[in-house]
Amino acid sequence: MHKPCNCGKAMSIRLRTVIYQNKVEIGNVPIFSCDTCNRSEVFAEVKPELTGLIGKLGSKPEKQSLQFDDVCEVAHLMVKVTEKKRAADPVETIIQERINELLDLLLLAQSLDDGGWIDDVRKRLSQIAKHSVTVHDF
Repeated sequence: MHKPCNCGKAMSIRLRTVIYQNKVEIGNVPIFSCDTCNRSEVFAEVKPELTGLIGKLGSKPEKQSLQFDDVCEVAHLMVKVTEKKRAADPVETIIQERINELLDLLLLAQSLDDGGWIDDVRKRLSQIAKHSVTVHDF
């Protein structure tokens, strides 16, 4: 996936680590980067989730490492489609497998009447639906 950079060259998307307050490492954040001018920007589709995560950390977070794909389904799917063992798999298959996995988790959470888990799984499903993740996005 590419987008034009201000310098006129193409920016490509990569999974990078973002450092917050020099204390928190947030891995697997989708970032557009330009190899020509070294400009970087967070993939707009995941910016709300990243902003929300940073907001929860507060202004004086403890030293820690987090994986963004644990809270953001778009990042999770990007990690999955870039795994070497999945290189031959169609993106649509990977997305459908994740949706099915989340639906199975939703059924389990509902059977256990775990409201927090139900809300989390629904949020993850809505992230996928909201972003309309398709093969063209990857």
